[in-house]
Amino acid sequence: MPSFVLAIDQGTTGSTVALMDARGKLRASVNYEFPQIYPRPGWVEHRPAEIWSSVLRGIRAILRKKLCKPGDIVAIGITNQRETSLLWDRRSGEAFNNAIVWQCRRTTDFCESLRQAGHESLIARKSGLVLDPYFSASKFRWLLHNSKGIARALKSGHVAAGTIDSYLVWQLTGGETHVTDISNASRTSLMDISSGQWDEQLLGLFEVPRHILPDIVASSGVLGRTRGVAGLPDGIPIAGMAGDQQAALFGQACFIPGDAKCTYGTGSFIVMNTGQQLVRSGAGLLTTVAWQLGADAKPVYALEGGAFICGAAVQWLRDGLGIIRKAADVEALARQVDDHGGVEFVPALTGLGAPHWAPDARGTFTGLTRGTGRAHIARATLDAMVLQNADILRVMEQDLGKRMRPLRVDGGAAANNLLMQIQADILGRKLIRPQVVETTVAGACYLAGLGVGLWKSPAEVRKIWQAEREFKSSMSAAARRQRLASWNNALRRTLLPQD
Repeated sequence: MPSFVLAIDQGTTGSTVALMDARGKLRASVNYEFPQIYPRPGWVEHRPAEIWSSVLRGIRAILRKKLCKPGDIVAIGITNQRETSLLWDRRSGEAFNNAIVWQCRRTTDFCESLRQAGHESLIARKSGLVLDPYFSASKFRWLLHNSKGIARALKSGHVAAGTIDSYLVWQLTGGETHVTDISNASRTSLMDISSGQWDEQLLGLFEVPRHILPDIVASSGVLGRTRGVAGLPDGIPIAGMAGDQQAALFGQACFIPGDAKCTYGTGSFIVMNTGQQLVRSGAGLLTTVAWQLGADAKPVYALEGGAFICGAAVQWLRDGLGIIRKAADVEALARQVDDHGGVEFVPALTGLGAPHWAPDARGTFTGLTRGTGRAHIARATLDAMVLQNADILRVMEQDLGKRMRPLRVDGGAAANNLLMQIQADILGRKLIRPQVVETTVAGACYLAGLGVGLWKSPAEVRKIWQAEREFKSSMSAAARRQRLASWNNALRRTLLPQD
């Protein structure tokens, strides 16, 4: 009998549902978008019912393709936008409020009050995370203080809290299962990253009752079974779950300490496998759980850093400056010159992320002359994208104490061959682009397939994973030092205090 894995990739702007066969080939994929809600400046919300509806539409669309019978689906894997938080009623499954999205900044003042009270170092030590509204804990607190009918529901024990993975499992199992996997739990600021359990001190600081939270489970292994989902038979095991960036790391088969992947999207997310070693960053990178393969296995940890502006810089060239008509045009324009011509662009359009953490920094161009043209601006933009990543990867190597292995790349901008070559040159090492570019979906499928024994080990998954193209460095060490010196000089100017 043929065997298939169904993956649900629940993202910020839409939900993707995909089907993978036992050979690791993605047979089909569909995506349905849903509305973004911006009730106030800096606030971002989703309607949970619309998220669930988009997932159901995706499941129906995949089944209509008749690539397999519903009974041929041996497991379901879930990957999700991380940190987005909601509360729902255990009896009805209805949300008490809109979900607060990871991008939302409404809890900034509360986080600042914790900082002023001296709790920042405790939170970092226990959770591995910086104190920021980005993470789920302060979002749960806001919902508990501002949702209609919540006090009565809390008193009667009817409140469930969770990130999107928890919500989807609840819906898929007909309300029978309330769990989150350890990778998602590690993004809440409520889990002790050393023990893998909810922490009483952190729960107290953020005023979140333990009884409303899901149980923390492994990322691979049967954690629930379908019940009452239209089109699917009851009893299909939900057997894999991880946050999107961790799923991408797994989908890139980054199973060895020092393996790293970079996802080039609006920003760039770089995650490096540190193995069973819990590495504390000396440069403000995040220490997070990558995955846990079974209840009795030890967690695998990772370091994570992100640049706020990556592909968004190209969008700005298109929409803000109008020097290209579509994003893909940037490669051809940048190829018109041999190099950046002395022009440096530091794309701090929304501040600088890791490892600089300068939210008030603003973008700068330096080195402009009468000879500067559109092509130099385009090339400097591509250079800036890879130079930011080089800064992050350098401190990752310092934190881990070993040299990075070849970098695996994915995301929309990874299709830009010139960008990938520049990245290889600046890093001085090989880049590998996979055949399956939907790496979050692949990671969810691999975790679920391992969870039901479709594949026996990560080594077997590694045989499934295939590279599409490699990019090798062609820059001399001297030229690389000179290029980095020019970039660092521009960074220093950007980071100078502004009057």
